[in-house]
Formats: sequence, C-alpha cells, structure tokens
Amino acid sequence: MKWIDTRDIAIALAEKFPEVDPATVRFTELRGWVMALDCFDDDPNRSGEKILEAIQAAWLEEAE
Repeated sequence: MKWIDTRDIAIALAEKFPEVDPATVRFTELRGWVMALDCFDDDPNRSGEKILEAIQAAWLEEAE
C-alpha cells in the first residue's frame, strides 16, 4: 500500500486496532501506525496532514 491508498489503509487499521476510536488518534501516532502496517510500502516523507486526514476520515467511516 501507498499513502494514496487511504481506504485500504483505513480498513487495515480498523482490523488491526478494532478497539481504537479513530477520532482520538493524533496524526503523529496515526502516521507511525500506518508505516508499521505489514502491507505498507511507501516513502515516509510522502505523508502530510491532508493524507492523514483522509486516512482518519476513511477509518471513521469504517468504524461506523
């Protein structure tokens, strides 16, 4: 997965952290969790606030 795969990342995070409320996750923590996913393979420097917001929003949708 790459940073642009926000929906796939959100699904992976929802599966890995089912007890976590995505709305409470700080972007610094979210970034680390994304980079630690086994299926994630992208340059850490390509992430930014907009991408992290999109991932968090998609994760919120998955959690509903």
